[in-house]
Amino acid sequence: MRTVTVLHRGALRLRGGHPWVFRSDVRDEGGAGPGEIVRVQDERGAFLGCAFHSSSELCLRLLDRRMIEDEQSFFFERLQASIARRAPLLASRDAARLVHGESDGLPGLLVDRFGDGLVVQTLCQAMDQREAMLVDLLVDLCDPRVVAVRDDGSTRDHEGLARRKALVRGEDSRVTYHEGRLAYAIDLLEDQKTGAYLDQADNHVHAGTLARGCALDLFTYHGGFGLQLALGAERVTCVDIGESAAARAAGNATANGLANVEVHCANAFDFLRALEGERARFDTIVIDPPAFAKRKSALEGARRGYKDLNLRALRLLAPGGTLITCSCSGKMTRELFEELLVDAARDVGRRMVVAERRGAGPDHPVLLGVPETEYLKCFVLRAVD
Repeated sequence: MRTVTVLHRGALRLRGGHPWVFRSDVRDEGGAGPGEIVRVQDERGAFLGCAFHSSSELCLRLLDRRMIEDEQSFFFERLQASIARRAPLLASRDAARLVHGESDGLPGLLVDRFGDGLVVQTLCQAMDQREAMLVDLLVDLCDPRVVAVRDDGSTRDHEGLARRKALVRGEDSRVTYHEGRLAYAIDLLEDQKTGAYLDQADNHVHAGTLARGCALDLFTYHGGFGLQLALGAERVTCVDIGESAAARAAGNATANGLANVEVHCANAFDFLRALEGERARFDTIVIDPPAFAKRKSALEGARRGYKDLNLRALRLLAPGGTLITCSCSGKMTRELFEELLVDAARDVGRRMVVAERRGAGPDHPVLLGVPETEYLKCFVLRAVD
């Protein structure tokens, strides 16, 4: 195992609990190649742990503070422990994130379960090189009917990795899974992310308990929020700009026997403006847009987009109504998101109570001291005017 020496700032970062060291904080890479597991030490030679080495700017991702003697045994035990932590959750549902990267001690690896299917996604050079081994281990642990590899995310670009996707087990990428009492059909190869937005699963179900009257679900995708709203609301209007997503949402509504759901294929911003012109009113509104700010340079534009959406939604919200509003932009912190919600409410002249501050479900754990692992914000606001 080659040894990489980090500068004082890099050592402080690792000792402080953050698993990443950037190239600017590395003194000597010790001849390590992309994807190698390396021994990490500080400038005095003190052992700091074992890490993945990368040729990207994110040079080191800490794996363990102890020496790793047998690589395959190490990954098997990490995967086994990660899945075991979800056992209480999986006792009552058939879909969950089984591995959440750094939060589960497996940096650069995501594994999602949907019914009898698994999706594996690698985000760094080291995990990409070990993907075949990881798939074999996951098959032994989970025995899925189908396994899809979704190595098509933009994060791989930073690691110089090609984007690809494929079925590596099974022949049919279509599966069905459940959120609460509702069933959702998805395609593990063709649908967004790893097939669906599992990080919102608990928020989807919770929204259904809050829904009443006329409801509006913006950026509905496959109807994650909208179909749950239909369980408590009189009628639900769902909106998504993607034709295939809107069609899937409508199909899911029909398959679940939800006759009070209407799906529109439209731009959410334009749709809101049209509703304002009609002086429409909704008792429950959900806003769950895609990430507007993946980079810091996009933050100001993202802020304007989020504020515009929420400002217009507040104008449509009936007295005593509930607004459930989300941001999955990692660069948009919880504090910044709450600030723009305050500004939007002030500009519209609405008094809103923060009923709840929510995030991703327990299968997407946040690693303490690593803000990058807490990206999803979900505010439940109630109008008091």
